[in-house]
Amino acid sequence: MNNQTKRSQLIENPRRFNSVTVIGAGLIGISWTAYFLAKGLEVKVNDVRPDLEEVVLTGIEQIIPTLRDLGLPTEGITDRLIIEKDLERALNGAVVVQENGPERIEFKQELYTQIEKFVSKDALLLSSSSGLKASDISKKMVHPERMLIGHPFNPPHLVPLVEIVPGTNTSADAIEHAVDFYKALGKNPLVLKKETPGFVANRLQSALIREAIHLVSEGIVSMKDLDEIVTSSIGLRWAAGGPFLTFHLGGGKGGFPAFLKHLGPGLEAIWGDLGKPHLDEATVQSLSELSISSYGNKSVENLEKERDHRQLSILRTLSESTK
Repeated sequence: MNNQTKRSQLIENPRRFNSVTVIGAGLIGISWTAYFLAKGLEVKVNDVRPDLEEVVLTGIEQIIPTLRDLGLPTEGITDRLIIEKDLERALNGAVVVQENGPERIEFKQELYTQIEKFVSKDALLLSSSSGLKASDISKKMVHPERMLIGHPFNPPHLVPLVEIVPGTNTSADAIEHAVDFYKALGKNPLVLKKETPGFVANRLQSALIREAIHLVSEGIVSMKDLDEIVTSSIGLRWAAGGPFLTFHLGGGKGGFPAFLKHLGPGLEAIWGDLGKPHLDEATVQSLSELSISSYGNKSVENLEKERDHRQLSILRTLSESTK
Protein backbone atom coordinates (compact mmCIF):
# COMPACT_ATOMS: atom_id res chain seq x y z
CA MET A 1 0.00 0.00 0.00
CA ASN A 2 1.53 3.35 -1.05
CA ASN A 3 1.60 6.46 1.15
CA GLN A 4 -1.15 8.20 -0.85
CA THR A 5 -3.51 5.22 -0.38
CA LYS A 6 -2.77 5.11 3.34
CA ARG A 7 -3.42 8.82 3.65
CA SER A 8 -6.68 8.52 1.71
CA GLN A 9 -7.89 5.83 4.11
CA LEU A 10 -6.98 8.00 7.11
CA ILE A 11 -8.95 10.93 5.70
CA GLU A 12 -12.01 8.72 5.25
CA ASN A 13 -11.74 7.38 8.81
CA PRO A 14 -12.10 10.04 11.52
CA ARG A 15 -11.71 7.35 14.18
CA ARG A 16 -8.04 7.11 13.24
CA PHE A 17 -7.93 10.25 15.42
CA ASN A 18 -9.99 8.48 18.04
CA SER A 19 -9.11 10.43 21.19
CA VAL A 20 -9.30 14.22 21.33
CA THR A 21 -8.71 16.51 24.28
CA VAL A 22 -10.46 19.87 24.13
CA ILE A 23 -8.88 22.50 26.36
CA GLY A 24 -11.14 25.42 27.20
CA ALA A 25 -14.91 25.19 27.66
CA GLY A 26 -16.06 28.48 26.18
CA LEU A 27 -18.32 28.79 23.14
CA ILE A 28 -15.69 27.47 20.71
CA GLY A 29 -14.51 24.64 22.95
CA ILE A 30 -18.03 23.36 23.62
CA SER A 31 -18.92 23.62 19.94
CA TRP A 32 -15.86 21.56 18.99
CA THR A 33 -16.67 19.07 21.76
CA ALA A 34 -20.20 18.49 20.51
CA TYR A 35 -19.02 18.11 16.92
CA PHE A 36 -16.21 15.69 17.79
CA LEU A 37 -18.62 13.56 19.82
CA ALA A 38 -21.18 13.51 17.01
CA LYS A 39 -18.41 12.29 14.70
CA GLY A 40 -17.81 9.31 16.98
CA LEU A 41 -14.64 10.43 18.73
CA GLU A 42 -13.76 10.03 22.40
CA VAL A 43 -13.46 13.48 23.92
CA LYS A 44 -11.99 14.78 27.14
CA VAL A 45 -12.80 18.38 28.06
CA ASN A 46 -10.50 20.34 30.34
CA ASP A 47 -11.06 23.69 32.04
CA VAL A 48 -10.53 25.05 35.54
CA ARG A 49 -13.94 26.70 35.84
CA PRO A 50 -15.92 25.43 38.85
CA ASP A 51 -19.13 24.91 36.86
CA LEU A 52 -17.38 22.90 34.14
CA GLU A 53 -19.70 19.90 33.99
CA GLU A 54 -22.88 21.96 33.98
CA VAL A 55 -21.60 24.35 31.31
CA VAL A 56 -20.38 21.58 29.00
CA LEU A 57 -23.49 19.39 29.26
CA THR A 58 -25.86 22.34 28.87
CA GLY A 59 -23.89 23.63 25.89
CA ILE A 60 -23.93 20.25 24.15
CA GLU A 61 -27.67 19.92 24.74
CA GLN A 62 -28.24 23.27 23.04
CA ILE A 63 -26.16 22.24 20.01
CA ILE A 64 -27.79 18.81 19.53
CA PRO A 65 -30.72 20.06 17.36
CA THR A 66 -28.27 21.59 14.87
CA LEU A 67 -26.19 18.40 14.82
CA ARG A 68 -29.36 16.44 14.00
CA ASP A 69 -30.15 18.88 11.20
CA LEU A 70 -26.66 18.17 9.86
CA GLY A 71 -27.57 14.49 9.77
CA LEU A 72 -25.20 13.53 12.57
CA PRO A 73 -26.06 10.89 15.20
CA THR A 74 -26.72 12.34 18.66
CA GLU A 75 -28.18 9.45 20.65
CA GLY A 76 -25.90 8.73 23.60
CA ILE A 77 -23.63 11.54 22.41
CA THR A 78 -22.12 12.10 25.85
CA ASP A 79 -21.28 8.42 26.40
CA ARG A 80 -17.78 9.06 25.03
CA LEU A 81 -17.32 12.30 26.97
CA ILE A 82 -15.01 12.73 29.96
CA ILE A 83 -14.96 16.02 31.85
CA GLU A 84 -11.61 16.46 33.57
CA LYS A 85 -10.28 19.54 35.39
CA ASP A 86 -6.79 18.10 35.85
CA LEU A 87 -4.72 18.87 32.76
CA GLU A 88 -2.39 15.87 32.98
CA ARG A 89 -5.27 13.39 33.28
CA ALA A 90 -7.18 15.16 30.51
CA LEU A 91 -4.23 14.80 28.14
CA ASN A 92 -3.51 11.17 28.91
CA GLY A 93 -3.94 9.15 25.70
CA ALA A 94 -4.83 12.15 23.53
CA VAL A 95 -4.12 11.74 19.82
CA VAL A 96 -5.24 15.30 19.07
CA VAL A 97 -5.41 18.39 21.29
CA GLN A 98 -7.72 21.24 20.27
CA GLU A 99 -6.90 24.19 22.53
CA ASN A 100 -9.38 27.04 23.00
CA GLY A 101 -7.92 29.04 25.86
CA PRO A 102 -7.88 32.82 26.39
CA GLU A 103 -6.27 34.95 23.67
CA ARG A 104 -3.30 35.92 25.80
CA ILE A 105 0.12 35.04 24.46
CA GLU A 106 1.72 34.52 27.89
CA PHE A 107 -1.09 32.18 28.92
CA LYS A 108 -0.82 30.08 25.78
CA GLN A 109 2.97 29.91 25.90
CA GLU A 110 2.87 28.55 29.43
CA LEU A 111 0.00 26.20 28.61
CA TYR A 112 1.84 24.58 25.71
CA THR A 113 4.94 23.96 27.79
CA GLN A 114 2.64 21.94 30.06
CA ILE A 115 0.75 20.24 27.23
CA GLU A 116 3.85 18.83 25.58
CA LYS A 117 4.93 17.28 28.90
CA PHE A 118 1.76 15.21 29.17
CA VAL A 119 1.06 14.02 25.61
CA SER A 120 2.73 11.38 23.47
CA LYS A 121 5.38 12.47 20.98
CA ASP A 122 2.98 11.79 18.10
CA ALA A 123 0.07 13.86 19.41
CA LEU A 124 -1.17 16.65 17.14
CA LEU A 125 -1.34 20.02 18.94
CA LEU A 126 -3.85 22.49 17.49
CA SER A 127 -4.89 25.93 18.71
CA SER A 128 -8.20 27.58 17.86
CA SER A 129 -6.57 30.98 18.34
CA SER A 130 -8.25 33.65 16.22
CA GLY A 131 -5.19 35.80 15.76
CA LEU A 132 -2.07 34.75 17.68
CA LYS A 133 0.75 33.21 15.66
CA ALA A 134 1.82 29.61 16.18
CA SER A 135 5.45 30.79 16.07
CA ASP A 136 4.79 32.99 19.10
CA ILE A 137 2.62 30.50 20.99
CA SER A 138 5.19 27.71 20.61
CA LYS A 139 8.22 29.87 21.43
CA LYS A 140 8.86 28.20 24.80
CA MET A 141 8.15 24.65 23.65
CA VAL A 142 10.87 22.02 23.44
CA HIS A 143 9.24 20.60 20.28
CA PRO A 144 7.49 23.49 18.49
CA GLU A 145 7.37 21.46 15.28
CA ARG A 146 4.25 19.62 16.49
CA MET A 147 2.14 22.74 17.14
CA LEU A 148 0.07 24.82 14.69
CA ILE A 149 -3.13 26.84 14.39
CA GLY A 150 -6.43 25.13 13.54
CA HIS A 151 -8.69 28.19 13.56
CA PRO A 152 -12.40 27.50 13.09
CA PHE A 153 -15.08 29.98 12.15
CA ASN A 154 -17.80 30.30 14.77
CA PRO A 155 -19.64 28.03 15.38
CA PRO A 156 -17.24 25.17 14.57
CA HIS A 157 -19.97 22.53 14.66
CA LEU A 158 -21.67 24.24 11.71
CA VAL A 159 -19.26 26.37 9.64
CA PRO A 160 -16.96 24.22 7.44
CA LEU A 161 -13.83 26.39 7.33
CA VAL A 162 -10.74 25.66 9.40
CA GLU A 163 -7.72 27.87 8.73
CA ILE A 164 -4.53 25.87 9.21
CA VAL A 165 -1.66 28.21 9.97
CA PRO A 166 1.72 26.61 10.64
CA GLY A 167 4.45 28.38 12.56
CA THR A 168 7.98 28.82 11.31
CA ASN A 169 8.99 25.60 13.10
CA THR A 170 5.91 23.50 12.32
CA SER A 171 6.81 20.26 10.55
CA ALA A 172 5.37 19.18 7.21
CA ASP A 173 4.03 16.04 8.92
CA ALA A 174 2.07 18.10 11.45
CA ILE A 175 0.50 20.16 8.66
CA GLU A 176 -0.42 17.02 6.73
CA HIS A 177 -1.93 15.36 9.79
CA ALA A 178 -3.94 18.49 10.63
CA VAL A 179 -5.40 18.55 7.12
CA ASP A 180 -6.21 14.83 7.37
CA PHE A 181 -7.84 15.26 10.77
CA TYR A 182 -10.19 18.04 9.74
CA LYS A 183 -11.00 16.45 6.39
CA ALA A 184 -11.88 13.22 8.17
CA LEU A 185 -14.43 15.21 10.16
CA GLY A 186 -16.01 16.75 7.07
CA LYS A 187 -14.39 20.15 7.50
CA ASN A 188 -12.80 22.32 4.82
CA PRO A 189 -9.22 22.89 6.02
CA LEU A 190 -7.20 25.46 4.08
CA VAL A 191 -3.48 25.94 4.73
CA LEU A 192 -2.18 29.52 4.78
CA LYS A 193 1.18 30.07 3.11
CA LYS A 194 2.49 32.39 5.82
CA GLU A 195 1.53 33.76 9.22
CA THR A 196 -0.26 37.09 9.55
CA PRO A 197 -2.17 38.56 12.53
CA GLY A 198 -5.83 37.55 12.36
CA PHE A 199 -5.17 35.09 9.50
CA VAL A 200 -7.43 35.52 6.44
CA ALA A 201 -11.12 35.17 7.33
CA ASN A 202 -10.93 37.47 10.34
CA ARG A 203 -8.96 40.08 8.40
CA LEU A 204 -11.62 40.12 5.70
CA GLN A 205 -14.33 40.28 8.33
CA SER A 206 -12.50 43.11 10.12
CA ALA A 207 -12.22 45.14 6.92
CA LEU A 208 -15.95 44.82 6.29
CA ILE A 209 -17.07 45.56 9.85
CA ARG A 210 -14.80 48.63 9.96
CA GLU A 211 -16.59 50.14 6.97
CA ALA A 212 -19.96 48.98 8.31
CA ILE A 213 -19.30 50.81 11.60
CA HIS A 214 -18.27 53.91 9.65
CA LEU A 215 -21.43 53.89 7.51
CA VAL A 216 -23.72 53.38 10.51
CA SER A 217 -21.90 55.91 12.71
CA GLU A 218 -22.12 58.53 9.95
CA GLY A 219 -25.88 58.02 9.69
CA ILE A 220 -25.68 56.78 6.11
CA VAL A 221 -27.59 53.57 6.82
CA SER A 222 -29.23 51.88 9.79
CA MET A 223 -27.62 48.86 11.43
CA LYS A 224 -30.47 46.56 10.44
CA ASP A 225 -30.60 47.82 6.85
CA LEU A 226 -26.84 47.35 6.49
CA ASP A 227 -27.19 43.71 7.55
CA GLU A 228 -29.96 43.29 4.99
CA ILE A 229 -27.86 44.91 2.26
CA VAL A 230 -25.07 42.40 2.93
CA THR A 231 -27.29 39.30 3.08
CA SER A 232 -29.19 40.39 -0.04
CA SER A 233 -26.13 41.14 -2.17
CA ILE A 234 -22.46 40.48 -1.45
CA GLY A 235 -23.18 37.82 1.18
CA LEU A 236 -25.24 35.89 -1.35
CA ARG A 237 -22.64 36.35 -4.08
CA TRP A 238 -19.70 35.39 -1.91
CA ALA A 239 -21.40 32.23 -0.66
CA ALA A 240 -21.58 31.14 -4.28
CA GLY A 241 -18.22 32.31 -5.53
CA GLY A 242 -16.07 34.51 -3.32
CA PRO A 243 -14.83 38.04 -4.08
CA PHE A 244 -12.24 37.20 -6.74
CA LEU A 245 -14.53 34.91 -8.74
CA THR A 246 -17.31 37.49 -8.41
CA PHE A 247 -15.16 40.19 -10.01
CA HIS A 248 -13.71 37.73 -12.54
CA LEU A 249 -17.27 37.17 -13.72
CA GLY A 250 -17.91 40.91 -13.47
CA GLY A 251 -15.31 41.42 -16.18
CA GLY A 252 -17.37 39.45 -18.68
CA LYS A 253 -15.49 37.41 -21.27
CA GLY A 254 -12.30 39.26 -20.38
CA GLY A 255 -12.50 38.04 -16.79
CA PHE A 256 -10.64 39.68 -13.91
CA PRO A 257 -8.09 41.46 -16.17
CA ALA A 258 -10.96 43.23 -17.97
CA PHE A 259 -12.59 44.09 -14.66
CA LEU A 260 -9.38 45.68 -13.37
CA LYS A 261 -8.87 47.61 -16.60
CA HIS A 262 -12.35 49.09 -16.78
CA LEU A 263 -13.49 49.26 -13.15
CA GLY A 264 -10.23 49.17 -11.21
CA PRO A 265 -9.72 52.97 -11.12
CA GLY A 266 -13.20 53.51 -9.69
CA LEU A 267 -12.63 50.77 -7.14
CA GLU A 268 -9.36 52.34 -6.03
CA ALA A 269 -11.03 55.74 -5.74
CA ILE A 270 -13.49 54.29 -3.22
CA TRP A 271 -10.58 52.87 -1.18
CA GLY A 272 -9.39 56.39 -0.52
CA ASP A 273 -12.79 57.35 0.86
CA LEU A 274 -13.27 54.36 3.17
CA GLY A 275 -13.86 55.21 6.79
CA LYS A 276 -11.42 54.79 9.66
CA PRO A 277 -13.66 54.76 12.71
CA HIS A 278 -12.30 54.54 16.25
CA LEU A 279 -13.94 52.46 18.95
CA ASP A 280 -13.88 55.26 21.49
CA GLU A 281 -16.32 55.37 24.39
CA ALA A 282 -18.93 57.42 22.52
CA THR A 283 -18.87 55.18 19.44
CA VAL A 284 -19.09 52.00 21.51
CA GLN A 285 -22.02 53.45 23.47
CA SER A 286 -23.83 54.47 20.29
CA LEU A 287 -23.29 51.10 18.58
CA SER A 288 -24.42 49.26 21.71
CA GLU A 289 -27.65 51.24 21.88
CA LEU A 290 -28.29 50.73 18.17
CA SER A 291 -27.76 46.97 18.48
CA ILE A 292 -30.29 46.76 21.31
CA SER A 293 -32.88 48.80 19.40
CA SER A 294 -32.24 46.72 16.25
CA TYR A 295 -32.17 43.23 17.76
CA GLY A 296 -33.21 43.53 21.40
CA ASN A 297 -36.75 42.30 20.79
CA LYS A 298 -35.41 38.74 20.48
CA SER A 299 -33.14 36.75 22.76
CA VAL A 300 -29.62 35.90 21.64
CA GLU A 301 -30.60 32.22 21.78
CA ASN A 302 -33.47 32.75 19.32
CA LEU A 303 -31.32 34.85 17.01
CA GLU A 304 -28.67 32.10 17.03
CA LYS A 305 -31.29 29.48 16.14
CA GLU A 306 -32.54 31.60 13.25
CA ARG A 307 -28.99 32.21 12.02
CA ASP A 308 -28.04 28.54 12.23
CA HIS A 309 -31.22 27.53 10.40
CA ARG A 310 -30.42 29.91 7.54
CA GLN A 311 -26.79 28.80 7.42
CA LEU A 312 -27.86 25.16 7.27
CA SER A 313 -30.15 25.95 4.35
CA ILE A 314 -27.28 27.65 2.52
CA LEU A 315 -24.91 24.75 3.19
CA ARG A 316 -27.47 22.21 1.94
CA THR A 317 -28.09 24.21 -1.22
CA LEU A 318 -24.37 24.60 -1.93
CA SER A 319 -23.84 20.89 -1.30
CA GLU A 320 -26.62 19.95 -3.71
CA SER A 321 -25.29 22.32 -6.38
CA THR A 322 -21.90 20.57 -6.43
CA LYS A 323 -23.27 17.05 -6.87
